[in-house]
Amino acid sequence: MVDHQDLKSRFGIIGNSPLLNRALDIARQVAPTDISVLIQGESGSGKEVFSHIIHQLSSRKHGPFIAVNCGAIPEGTIDSELFGHEKGSFTGATEARKGYFEVVDGGTIFLDEVGELPLGTQARLLRVLESGEYIRVGSSKVQKTNVRVVAATNVDMYTAVQKSKFREDLYYRLNTVPLKIPALRERPEDIYLLFRKFVVDFVDKYRTPSIQLLPDAQDLLVSYNWPGNVRQLKNIAEQVAVLEKERNINAAILSNYIPTDAKQSNLPVFVNEQNKDDFSERDLLYKVLFDMKRDMVDLKKLVVELIQNGINPRTYEENSPVINQLYKDIDTNSSNVAARMSDEYGLPSPATLTIHNPNRPKTANGEYRYNAQDVEEVEESLSLVDKESDLIKRALKKHKGKRKAAAQELGISERTLYRKIKDLNLD
Repeated sequence: MVDHQDLKSRFGIIGNSPLLNRALDIARQVAPTDISVLIQGESGSGKEVFSHIIHQLSSRKHGPFIAVNCGAIPEGTIDSELFGHEKGSFTGATEARKGYFEVVDGGTIFLDEVGELPLGTQARLLRVLESGEYIRVGSSKVQKTNVRVVAATNVDMYTAVQKSKFREDLYYRLNTVPLKIPALRERPEDIYLLFRKFVVDFVDKYRTPSIQLLPDAQDLLVSYNWPGNVRQLKNIAEQVAVLEKERNINAAILSNYIPTDAKQSNLPVFVNEQNKDDFSERDLLYKVLFDMKRDMVDLKKLVVELIQNGINPRTYEENSPVINQLYKDIDTNSSNVAARMSDEYGLPSPATLTIHNPNRPKTANGEYRYNAQDVEEVEESLSLVDKESDLIKRALKKHKGKRKAAAQELGISERTLYRKIKDLNLD
């Protein structure tokens, strides 16, 4: 019987983890049989290598072997790829075509990512597994095939069955012998051995100086989670062998090649300047609308207060922010708004801001009465173009025509402001 070391040498497997050795034992024991095998493991853990082991140690080793990535084939063509089709069976079917189950008759087919198969295709696959029979797309003739199926998945198949995304009968038919491939983080004793093997291979391939991994770098390798498993480790080994000028690698150098959670969440993003301007313009419009609504509510409250209670100290005290803002809007050269108030009640000077009381009868205490039925509501313009133009004019006036300062005030780029001035004829 072939032992672990022979298998590892023959198929290029590196490691001495008990979990890895257990997986090799199962593959070696199930290979001579003809039963289906479901290989489970994370992406990049080496599932396809085990499918080759099962095929090469079986009686079908001289027959054909084909690996099919079920997740990479569009749903509309997966049945044709697996079972073939007849001429004219669908648009583009200009001639009859054999499917993989017909081509690999007498051999082994490896269905990678089998969990991605559509439910209709799953039913066809179940029939092949149970009886060896299948029908080409567009045909009514039943054909036979003698193919061993080795399937693989990186998803929790039991959960997929519970969610009705995978047929339960097919799951148990494929899972006659489950084979679990350990993730790289589950075999930490193998990580450094694999890295050394990959580095030596790439150094020889690219004719670069040898790499020496210092102890702190080795600790970093082992402590990392390796979400991409062996495939990710090989990729990093290649980067270090090719790109790194320093050949004695410590943890600080190696950390530049091993992504951390913080680095993964801050990947560089291309920023389109035009989109940025458009976003700022949208913000500008929202700002205009919300500011207008807030100002109108404040002004309405002030007007109602003045109509109801007349001009008195309490009215000014409660509405001083609105009145002060009115002074700023009508006179941008005012240096001290408070100084503009008259001595009487601290109210605005009539020369600057005059508030007229309505011609209404006074109450017993000398104040005016307000009747809501007599108020005429004047509808203001809601044109975004008008409001945008007005806001830009106010910003330019406030900053005395300095466009850079006005753009900053408006929260847009200076280039956008120039374009807006031109589009709105504000020159």
